[in-house]
Amino acid sequence: MLTLIEKLLFIVAVAASLYFAGVGFYKVYKVIMRGSGEKPSFRDMMSRLWYAAYSWITTRPIWKTRPWSSLFHIMISVGFVFYFLVNFGDIIEALFPVTFLGHNIIGDLYRFFADLATISVLIGVIYFILRRFVFNDKALTYHENVKLVERVKQGGIRRDSLIVAFFILFHVGFRWLGNSFKLSLEGGDAWQPFSTALSQLWLGWGEGARIVGEHLGFWLAIGLILAFLPYFPYTKHFHLIMSGFNFLSKPKRTSLGALEPIDFEDESQQEFGVNKIEQLPWTHLVDAYSCIMCNRCQDVCPAYTTGKELSPSALEINKRYYLNEHLDELAGGKESEFSLIDFAIPESAVWACTACGACVDICPVGNEPMFDILYIRRHQVLMENAFPSELKTAYRGMERNGNPWNISARDRMNWAKGLQVPTVDENPDFELLWWVGCAPSYDPRAQDTARALAKVLNAAGLNFAVLGEMERCTGDSARRSGNEALFFELAQGNIETLNEVMGEQKRRIVTTCPHCLHTLGKEYSQYGGNYEVIHHTQLLSELTAAKKISVQRASDVDMITFHDPCYLGRQNGIVEEPRNLLLETNAFLIEMPRHGKQSFCCGAGGAQMWKEEEHGAAPVNMTRYEEAAATGAKTIAVGCPFCLTMMTDASKQADQGLVVKDIAEIIAERLEQTPVTQ
Repeated sequence: MLTLIEKLLFIVAVAASLYFAGVGFYKVYKVIMRGSGEKPSFRDMMSRLWYAAYSWITTRPIWKTRPWSSLFHIMISVGFVFYFLVNFGDIIEALFPVTFLGHNIIGDLYRFFADLATISVLIGVIYFILRRFVFNDKALTYHENVKLVERVKQGGIRRDSLIVAFFILFHVGFRWLGNSFKLSLEGGDAWQPFSTALSQLWLGWGEGARIVGEHLGFWLAIGLILAFLPYFPYTKHFHLIMSGFNFLSKPKRTSLGALEPIDFEDESQQEFGVNKIEQLPWTHLVDAYSCIMCNRCQDVCPAYTTGKELSPSALEINKRYYLNEHLDELAGGKESEFSLIDFAIPESAVWACTACGACVDICPVGNEPMFDILYIRRHQVLMENAFPSELKTAYRGMERNGNPWNISARDRMNWAKGLQVPTVDENPDFELLWWVGCAPSYDPRAQDTARALAKVLNAAGLNFAVLGEMERCTGDSARRSGNEALFFELAQGNIETLNEVMGEQKRRIVTTCPHCLHTLGKEYSQYGGNYEVIHHTQLLSELTAAKKISVQRASDVDMITFHDPCYLGRQNGIVEEPRNLLLETNAFLIEMPRHGKQSFCCGAGGAQMWKEEEHGAAPVNMTRYEEAAATGAKTIAVGCPFCLTMMTDASKQADQGLVVKDIAEIIAERLEQTPVTQ
C-alpha cells in the first residue's frame, strides 16, 4: 500500500492526467460530431451492444488473414483489455489495505489470468517490435506511388508505433517487476507462476530494497498510464477504444456495400458528395481513429495489388494524421483548408476503385474506406463535373436508351429471337420475373448466357416473363461512379414499372447479374422498391434439387475453377449454390487461393467496365486470370456478365486454351430435356 504522501501525489497526478486527457478526448468528439449523417439513438446502440462487444474483445474479423500476426495481436488485445481490470485492482490495493477480489477462488483465478495476461502482452509486443523494426515486414509499407501526408513520409507511423510499443512494453513490464517484488516479500503465489519465478531473483535483497522495488514498479507502471493518457487520442493506440465504438455505431446496411441515398428533394442541400474531411459521415471520421494501420485492406485491394495509386489503408492513415495536425481548428468549427483529394487520396486512386468491398470485409475494426471513395466520386461528378471522359458514353446511354451501351431500347429483345421468352404483356400471369439486364441484352458474349438460361427455364416448365423494352438499367454503374442523380432517375422509373407489373402477388425476380441482384434487392428498398430478388445460380440450384431439371453427368471429369463475383459472394453471401451446380455436372472443382467471400475482383466493378483502367503494374483481370490458370483447370466458370467479359478478354490475351463460361451455359449444355422453341 502507498504511503500517505504517495497517495496525495497519486491523486494530484490522476487529476492532472484526466484533465489534460479530457481536453484531447473532447476535441476528438467535437471533430467527429462535425461529420454528416444521423447520430445513432441509444436504443440502436444498445441493440448492437453484444455484437460490438464480441467483435471488439475477440477481434473476430482479424483471423481472415495473417494467422501468426493475428495470434500475437490477440495476445496483446485480450491481455490489454484484461489489464483495465488489473490496473484498477492495483490502484485499489495501493490506496486501501485490502487484497483485490480476496483470497478465494475468484481472486486466485483473477491473479492467475493477470499473470498470464502480463506474459501474453509482453510476448506479443516483442513480436511486433521485431516485425516492424527488425525484419521490416513489407506488408507494413506502401508502393512508392501511394500518396502519404508529410508526417507519414517522414516516418511518422514508425515513430508512433515505437512510442506505443514501448509504452505497452514498459507499462506491463514494470507492473510485472513491481508485482514480483511484492511476491518476494509474501513468499510467492502458486496462482502467479511467472511473477513468482521472477521474484526468485530478489530473495537475496533486503526487505527495504524490495519494498522500494514494489513501490517503484507501481509508480512506473501506473505513472506511464497517467503520462500517456493525454497523448492517447493522438496515437494509433486510440484504436483500442474507437474500434469498439466503430462496431457499436456503424449504420445498419442491407448488405456490405449498400450506399446511403441522397435526398434530392431536400432543397436546403446545396452540396452533394464529399469534398473535405469534415463533410464525411461522422462514422467515417471514427474510421480514421479506429484504423489499426495493419494494411490488411490494401492486401486485398485489386487496385493496390496491381500497382495502382490506391491504398485504402493510406486513405485512413492520411485522414488520421490530418485530423491530429488540425485538431484545434476543426474542433473549433473552422473549415478545413484542403480537399481530401489534396492530401488523403489522389484523383487517379479515386477512379481506380472497383467498389468490390474487399477492404470493408477484411477490416478487423469495421472501417469502410470504399464508401469514402464513392462519396468523393459523388462530389466530383455532381459538383465538379469531373470524371473520366469514357463514362460520358455510358451516362448518355443510360439517360437516353436505358443502357450503358447506348444502343436503342427497341433492340433490347433481339437476343431472344427464336426462343420462347414471353414479355409481361404476353404473359401477365407470370410467377417469376426475369430481369435480363443490360449486358445479356446487348453484349454478344453475355447474350449466350441469356439464351442458355432461357433454355433451362423452358425445360423446367417455369411460368416466367421478362419486361422487354420496359426494362432499363438498374443504375449500378451510375451510382458507384458517383452519378447519384442518374441512379435516382433510373431507380424511380424502374420501381414504378416493377410495382405496376408485380402487383400484389408475391412474385420473385431472378437475374443473371449480381450487380442487378444487389441493386434491385438491396438498394431499391431505399425508394420504396421492396422485392425478393435471387441470382440465377440460386434458381438453378432450386430446380435441380426439386428434380425439375435433370443434368447429365459428364463421363470425363471436367476440371473447373469458379470465380466468385464480388457482388455475388462477398456482397450477398451466395457462395455454395454455384459450386453445388458445378458438382452436379461431375465437375472436379479446383478452388483458387482467393475464393468465396474472399474472392479477388475481375476488375469491372465500380463502373470500371466503362472506362480505361488506371495505370499500374498489371491489369486486374489478367491478375485474376493467371490465378485461375495456375489451378490447372480447363474451364473458368463465372456467374456475372461483367466477370464473363473480363475473364474472356484475359483468356484471349493469354491464349492458353482456357474456356470461360457462365454456369447457366454449363447447365444448359448438360440438360437432358429439350426446350420448347417457337
